[in-house]
Amino acid sequence: MRASEPEEDEEEEGEKEKDCTALLLGEAQSSKAAPICCSARYSLAVWAFFGFFLLYALRVNLSVALVDMVESNATLTKNTTSKTCVAHSSTPVVLRNTTGKKYDWSADTQGWILGSFFYGYIITQIPGGYLACRVGGKLLMGFGVLCTAVFTLFTPLAADLGVGYLIAVRALEGLGEGVTFPAMHVMWSSWAPPLERSKLLSISYAGAQLGTVVSLPLSGLISFYMDWIYVFYIFGSLGVLWFLFWIWMVSDTPETHKRISLAEKEYILSALSDQLSTQKSVPWTAMLTSLPLWAIVVAHFSYNWTFYTLLTLLPTYMKEILKFDVQENGFLSALPYFGCWLCIIVSGQVADYLREKQNMSTLCVRRTFTLIGMIGPAVFLVAAGFIGCNYELAVAFVTISTTLGGFSTSGYSINHLDIAPSYAGILLGITNSFATIPGMVGPLVAKELTHNNTVGEWQIVFYIAATINLFGAIFFACFSSGEVQDWAVNGYHYHRN
Repeated sequence: MRASEPEEDEEEEGEKEKDCTALLLGEAQSSKAAPICCSARYSLAVWAFFGFFLLYALRVNLSVALVDMVESNATLTKNTTSKTCVAHSSTPVVLRNTTGKKYDWSADTQGWILGSFFYGYIITQIPGGYLACRVGGKLLMGFGVLCTAVFTLFTPLAADLGVGYLIAVRALEGLGEGVTFPAMHVMWSSWAPPLERSKLLSISYAGAQLGTVVSLPLSGLISFYMDWIYVFYIFGSLGVLWFLFWIWMVSDTPETHKRISLAEKEYILSALSDQLSTQKSVPWTAMLTSLPLWAIVVAHFSYNWTFYTLLTLLPTYMKEILKFDVQENGFLSALPYFGCWLCIIVSGQVADYLREKQNMSTLCVRRTFTLIGMIGPAVFLVAAGFIGCNYELAVAFVTISTTLGGFSTSGYSINHLDIAPSYAGILLGITNSFATIPGMVGPLVAKELTHNNTVGEWQIVFYIAATINLFGAIFFACFSSGEVQDWAVNGYHYHRN
């Protein structure tokens, strides 16, 4: 819905969207829609999947390796530990490799090392989207992964040189990874037919969750049986290898792809014929004053606040309050990410099925999936504050919460392509810049609120996160759009998808 339209026109807009979705379906059928199986666009989704798999493996492996990089007494903190629950005698004792080099880094220093990634990541979001629109997403995505992989290979050397060098290397990794999501959005603006966006994008971006699932336990095994330096050497080398295949196998557009079939090329170009703009200048003013864009910004920021609360702060709550360290069990650490990965894949298929087979409007699908993917985690986050000393229930809640969050990938997360496919990379850069802030601010807020580690203090943390998530879901439901905005196409003509 455009910002200038009154709220009472929303029902009429929804009906028109259904008609236009049906029209798109008819056009796709008349264009002899190319099967997605073994297609060039499906190949792109698979290679992107492995790219994001490696990106998130490169992002999270330090958090595991860091355990074996520091002296055991350096991790001790002065926080007050709650005596509400008794320690679990069944907690497994995890053996650690004692042969690798150790560093005397305090808990605060470790926090700076882990957080430095985000300070680089936030800088390249908008420039990455803009550059991808100019030079193409293929090279930017490829070199973004390559940059992250190369600096990962230098991590052991940087650690030897000093903590300042390590922080700088991690920030440079963030700079490289920051361009990847906007670049991939730009590529999908030329490759994903409107009625296949959910399934194609969900496949490609689901690699991030599976990369976390695999990297967490695998990094621990590598650190124990080999040495922590090989965590960086192995994943970094895989990133370089992926880059070589990426450059060889994919293309920026269907027109430049050497192995695409003529039928698939015509189908994609026909489906996107009225969606893209050829104007050289970016309509910054119209873009930044677009209410549907700010609906995505608010939803993205809100979702990430709860996401980081669940996956970085709830384990702390379980350890300090419930006396159960979920990080000592590799399966339990990876379980929430696995549930989210599975939900992303399934929800992407369901979203496009509803649009194509059930003739549900794009707006309705995006709002419905966003509400499920944001309100669900908020409910279980609040519930986590009232579970008593039941750590099994805590693991169940965090898994359910993260799993439900996967619905958002087919909601606000790809809505950029619905409202402005030609500028989707820039839009994602804008929204992801705001969405990176919770990763830096959220843990600091929680630390300030939980000096005594009491149940009441942690309930406040959960209430704040749930309230932010609920607000984001409602804001998106009220002001989002499923239509290509008039400023996003040539001549400011109005098109619908």
